[in-house]
Amino acid sequence: MKKNMLLSLATGWIALCSLAAFAGPVADYAREKKWADEVVPGLVVGDPVYLQTPRGHHKFLTLFTPADTGKAAIVVHGLGIHPDWGMVGTLRTELADRGFATLSIQMPILAADAKGEDYPPTFPEAAERIAEAVAFLKAKGYQQIAIVSHSMGSRMSRVYMTGKPDPAVKSWASLGISVGDYAALKLPVLDLYGDNDLPPVLANAGKRKQSLADKGSRQVMIARADHFFTGREAEMVAAVADFLNATLK
Repeated sequence: MKKNMLLSLATGWIALCSLAAFAGPVADYAREKKWADEVVPGLVVGDPVYLQTPRGHHKFLTLFTPADTGKAAIVVHGLGIHPDWGMVGTLRTELADRGFATLSIQMPILAADAKGEDYPPTFPEAAERIAEAVAFLKAKGYQQIAIVSHSMGSRMSRVYMTGKPDPAVKSWASLGISVGDYAALKLPVLDLYGDNDLPPVLANAGKRKQSLADKGSRQVMIARADHFFTGREAEMVAAVADFLNATLK
């Protein structure tokens, strides 16, 4: 009897630990709201649009700038920031100036002190947010859509792209991704990084290049650029825009 009790307790403990591991850290919705409260009042380009995820019925901020070309880009930011931050804001506004509608979306974020290795449990929700963004753009009449992502946002986008992406998604501009490759993808991919990028991005560049299967794919390194393309934003935007022009018809 004692043996059975110990076995039962051990089984329950394993199940509890497994459940906790599966649940992982949840997105910090309060921090998202704080970002939104800071970003929305200062908007100059684009309009705030709140989309809702099926998971938990959470409403998240997106910044929408329309265009009449039928082409659109979903802009996906990196770790712990917001959809108008720095280079992300540059991408969403300057791609719009070049004729692409942009929808820059708030991705799941954790506490300010969270590290990159803490984020994978948020990836399923991240993929859902991208899917909701695609559905929004399609409802607006856009049938030629690209994903433009950076850093952690590229890791999140990879989860969506290697799942069952909507057929309206024609290409992916992946900036500064640090892990993984593109072997599972059958659509055009731009792998863009700087020659002064983070060590994991540089170390994995050869593997990423070898995995580019589609003939429309390309890898581009921008000289004297760091992980955030500081001071090289014009080259960054030009490389992404050239790729989108070639892959969105």
